Amino acid sequence: MTKALIIIAIAALLLLTACAPGMNDHRPERPAGFFWGIWHGWIAPFSLIYSLFVPQANIYEVNNTGFFYDLGFYLASVGGFGGLAFSRKCRRG
Repeated sequence: MTKALIIIAIAALLLLTACAPGMNDHRPERPAGFFWGIWHGWIAPFSLIYSLFVPQANIYEVNNTGFFYDLGFYLASVGGFGGLAFSRKCRRG
């Protein structure tokens, strides 16, 4: 069971880093936009680890659209997956 879990974890890590920023996917004529900013914000911790082994990889895409890429990156890196809920339930008791 432990070997299967390790294989799944390695496969997930490789899948997440396949779309890492700075890997020449985006060029000045085709910059990364808002949704790429969200994706890159979500995978930023994995991209940081990946960039230790692959010098071309970054956690932030240099060729981006500006404000909207930054907004997506910020919202995803601060909020994570579902951390930016507009309403929260409080337990009183």
